[in-house]
Amino acid sequence: MAGILYIVPTPIGNLDDITLRALRVLKEVELIAAEDTRHTQHLLAHFGIKTPLTSYHDHNERGKARTLVERLKSGASIALVSDAGTPAISDPGYRIVVDAIQAGIQVVPLPGASALTTALSASGLPTDRFLFEGFLPAKAQERKANLQSLRGEVATLVFYEGPHRLLDALNDMLKIFGDRDIAVARELTKVHEEFLRGKLSEVIGALADRDIKGEIVIMVRGTSGEAQVSDEELHGTIRQLAGNGMGVKEIAELLGERYGLAKKEVYKVALDLKGSKPAK
Repeated sequence: MAGILYIVPTPIGNLDDITLRALRVLKEVELIAAEDTRHTQHLLAHFGIKTPLTSYHDHNERGKARTLVERLKSGASIALVSDAGTPAISDPGYRIVVDAIQAGIQVVPLPGASALTTALSASGLPTDRFLFEGFLPAKAQERKANLQSLRGEVATLVFYEGPHRLLDALNDMLKIFGDRDIAVARELTKVHEEFLRGKLSEVIGALADRDIKGEIVIMVRGTSGEAQVSDEELHGTIRQLAGNGMGVKEIAELLGERYGLAKKEVYKVALDLKGSKPAK
């Protein structure tokens, strides 16, 4: 008789957030497949659990999934855990779940900690509809293309991000989305838990001179579906940027992305406001 694959959420910070059922399953299974065995060993030691561990992470996911499914088919039950939160949610786990299902193995998910829902519940942004995008691309060009594709989304947008790329991501959002409402959650459930809420420009300003640490969730209000900028606001923004020394071409690039306008139209408006004429 085949074993069971349990999907077991683990705390995202505060160890007290683990559930009684999760502790029972971790004690009773034959094996725990962990993203980082050293990290999970700390959790197990804290609760006196001595179940054997095996590594299961991004770099060995495909091959290790096949091995684990064979163990399941032979009758062993396995608990899948990630370093923090719910496995397979922007974490390794998808492959073994798919392979187990295809092999006819029973997959049992346990409810529990997730940075996604924890952050969203206290964001102050609409939660009736949200779109989870996971981690943004590391490369600037790919990140901007990803954000541009989401510009017309009406649902609240949710992203994970690391501290070293946070300001780059927020500045790209400001350029492409405009100055929308945002919430940034940092170090959830830990001693230094923090929420920053406000307009994108305000949050960027609050973070500009800080040494940012910890795991981060970014939440951005979706579009209203209405025009993103009035003529008055557009003209005022162009004058402000021009007054700061930005050239007409740069203004067209920036505001075209920010407001979803044709860059050549912004260029023409900027030239008109500057009192210049296009070069022949």
